[in-house]
Amino acid sequence: MANLNKVFLMGNLTKDPELRYTPQGTAVVNLRMAVNRRFRNKNQELKEETCFITAVVWSRQAETCNQYLHKGSACFIEGRLQSRSWEDNAGQKRSVIEVRAERVQFMGKAPAKESSGESREDFLPEAEASSTEAAWLGESEEGVNES
Repeated sequence: MANLNKVFLMGNLTKDPELRYTPQGTAVVNLRMAVNRRFRNKNQELKEETCFITAVVWSRQAETCNQYLHKGSACFIEGRLQSRSWEDNAGQKRSVIEVRAERVQFMGKAPAKESSGESREDFLPEAEASSTEAAWLGESEEGVNES
């Protein structure tokens, strides 16, 4: 039987990106996102529900997201679901299911060009991200250096 693990999300960031670096120096950023679903209930009233999701972005793409995205930014994320487990400081086993972003597209107006002359672009994850990701998944969140 074939398997498929693919996620497409479009929504708005609920807070500024959280850029950190692994001990090996690889950038990683968490994007906390609100994705809304509109539907009609059985009385045909228009309703809306919001799902809050964390997407994890790696390498150069993480640094680009940190530079151009902020709370309220609209973006489109293509990726896959990934589970992660760790033990917290109190010794409790913790786990989470996150979206491992493979592609992040910024929506809405592009920011003005910076003095360096660079404009906003989408960046695909670098090839090194998969091996670094494997090392990262074995570490606790406390093992990441804040930038």
